[in-house]
Amino acid sequence: MNTAVSYPSDPATPTSHLPFSPAVRVGDLIFVSGQASVDALGKIVPDTFEGEFRRSVENLRRVLLGAGSDLAHVVQTRNYVRDEANLGRYNELYREYFAAPFPARTTITGCLPPSLHFEIECVAVAKTS
Repeated sequence: MNTAVSYPSDPATPTSHLPFSPAVRVGDLIFVSGQASVDALGKIVPDTFEGEFRRSVENLRRVLLGAGSDLAHVVQTRNYVRDEANLGRYNELYREYFAAPFPARTTITGCLPPSLHFEIECVAVAKTS
């Protein structure tokens, strides 16, 4: 197995002033840092829970595409939901983007700052050519 480490990037990937890489690829595994409801310059875009969820997952999709993968190749997600009251809607929206058999998943509530409703990170495998 190829264990070379790379840091794939794509101009469509949101940028951040914080010290992290959006994605790190080790062999065929891709580790994606937390993606939130931000614009191309990394500025938070406040919205409803659903709006932030969708923007966050679309940002995740962009990072994955730039790293050679996509949502269908996600094997694990870690999700951060600010308000426990949104868990029902979260599960409905999640099913729109991820299909059975679902990725392994962890969900944590009550851990985000007031400026965010949702954040998602993942591990994926690279698409084969």
